[in-house]
Amino acid sequence: MLVDPDWLAAQPSHGTVVLDCAWFAPEAGRRGVDAFRAEHVPGARHFDLELASDPHASLPNMMPTAGRFAEIVGGLGIDEETTVVIYDASYVSARVWWMFSRFGHRKAVILDGGLRRWKAEGRPLETGDPAPFEPRTFTAREPGGDISDWQEVQRALREGTAQVVDARAPDRFSGALPSGYPGLASGHMPGATNLPWTEMIRTDGSFRFRPPEEVEQIFRGAGIDPDRPILFTCGSGVTAAVLALQLRRAGPANWKVYDGSWNEWGRRPDLPRASLGA
Repeated sequence: MLVDPDWLAAQPSHGTVVLDCAWFAPEAGRRGVDAFRAEHVPGARHFDLELASDPHASLPNMMPTAGRFAEIVGGLGIDEETTVVIYDASYVSARVWWMFSRFGHRKAVILDGGLRRWKAEGRPLETGDPAPFEPRTFTAREPGGDISDWQEVQRALREGTAQVVDARAPDRFSGALPSGYPGLASGHMPGATNLPWTEMIRTDGSFRFRPPEEVEQIFRGAGIDPDRPILFTCGSGVTAAVLALQLRRAGPANWKVYDGSWNEWGRRPDLPRASLGA
């Protein structure tokens, strides 16, 4: 699921596609494609998360249909035999890895440490758009049931059928900071547990993911039982995938991602919210 820069540097270009999935929340005022053009791993192509999301959804970054995903991925020159190496500079790689995994592609891996580690090691970079490449036909399998909706989350909070775990930063979760999305209230779901996605990253400056044995300890230390069902949530279903990835690496796989996340829950007047001073 994870590869190192040395491994990537040794891979032949034939049969391997490197995807830069730079993306920013609206408050950043930046576009992922601009970050890609400014600097990227040599030979990489840009995976546009917004373009690859459901174009008919009213909420951001919603999971696309299998057909939509196949169209986008095939357009990037990827088929079922392609090894896909995913990276970014922060947390989006886990979401894109989940998308590939969800639609049945078992040859998708993440560059551990991403662009920041690549640069810290003094490795070469490219700028501008990628060199021309040929589109391919990608066949996406119909996915299983790893996505949750607000009704299931509400039932879990009321009846304890699953643990609801929010991956946002503590100040986002508490409501001390704005939500980060225009018109979206701050706060969290009453009864949810906060486990920031940053807890899944090593603190030694390498920007690598923590090893599985540490992941389980962190979950249990936050009062979360990895062996019981978990519904992951965040702002728009992106950082929730970091927790899902790490829990998958640790072994337990009894989880779902609430794809609408706070972007849906926080906009619904019929659903409860908790925040500082509320």
